[in-house]
Amino acid sequence: MEFLIIDDPLKFYNLMLNDIARAKRFIYLETYKFSNDHMGIKFRDALTRKAIEGLEIKILIDSWGKGPISESFFNTLIKNKGQVKFFEKIKISSDIFTRGHRRDHRKILVIDDEISYMGSMNITGYNLNWRELALRTKGEEMAVIWKKVFHQNFEALNQYIITTKLAYTKTIKFGEWEVVRDVPSMPLQRLRKKYVQLIKNAKSRIIIETPYFLPGFLLRKAMIDASKRGVDVKVILPMHSDVRMIDILRNRYLGMLYKNNIKLLFYTPNNLHAKLMVIDDRIFSISSANFDYRSFRYQYEIALIGTEQDVLNQLIEHISETLRNSEEFNYETWSKRPLIEKIFEAILVPFRHLL
Repeated sequence: MEFLIIDDPLKFYNLMLNDIARAKRFIYLETYKFSNDHMGIKFRDALTRKAIEGLEIKILIDSWGKGPISESFFNTLIKNKGQVKFFEKIKISSDIFTRGHRRDHRKILVIDDEISYMGSMNITGYNLNWRELALRTKGEEMAVIWKKVFHQNFEALNQYIITTKLAYTKTIKFGEWEVVRDVPSMPLQRLRKKYVQLIKNAKSRIIIETPYFLPGFLLRKAMIDASKRGVDVKVILPMHSDVRMIDILRNRYLGMLYKNNIKLLFYTPNNLHAKLMVIDDRIFSISSANFDYRSFRYQYEIALIGTEQDVLNQLIEHISETLRNSEEFNYETWSKRPLIEKIFEAILVPFRHLL
């Protein structure tokens, strides 16, 4: 198999569009955001051309992430036998504050049992200057797995929810790889439990990249325990993400983590949207999930966990570049942050599971 780590959105979109143009049999796309902007229109038109050529086109988009687009946006594609499904519209009900957060946050593209993509990037021009992370794989072994995952998601979707029955949610293991599928669940939270296990087993180094950082108690404890036994724990965050409320709330936890020797760094050029964990330069997780309550508890997420050396080498290069453009957390500045920020932190704490 051939592997390529991509962290530049424009390169990612151009590669995807070239692969779509060369497709011969089918294209399956699952994404959280598909915007009605110049990039979304490019992809819509490219997929429509392949539908007109007679390829099997299936698209699964989250209803919240899609914004204002509807089936009419894909009219010509659908008229040419392309299939488009929108995952669960938000409904006004007694459990809107939990049900409304059950979003399909996964990002998968599969082409012709040959090429697959997964990672952090949506189909939108909004993120062109962000630092993202996706894995492109060329090879039947990986593409067949992602095709299976996509089909189960696509076929399981009804107008209310993707089914949570075991066949569609269990971890898939093949060779040295694992595909961990998370679904909204208080007791399951498979990805959170997997990350706690990986952190507990770390021997020398843990590196986490995430745009939104609100780790629950067990994750915080696992990270602190790892640091106490001599593991170098680094968390890289954007200096300013695109969700200001999360930036405010995360500040509440930073001082405590810093005092427990967790190294905190802030990526400064723009938003860091990569979702990555590397353990001991030996095990990696590339994911759609953020390091927060909402992803682990309420959203449909997916992660690829493995030990492939070629991927690890590229990820270590990616991390090195991220670190070169990051600043260390300043505890003194944090401790002197304005009182109004501390008040807002306290106000937001009860809503930490929903941000």
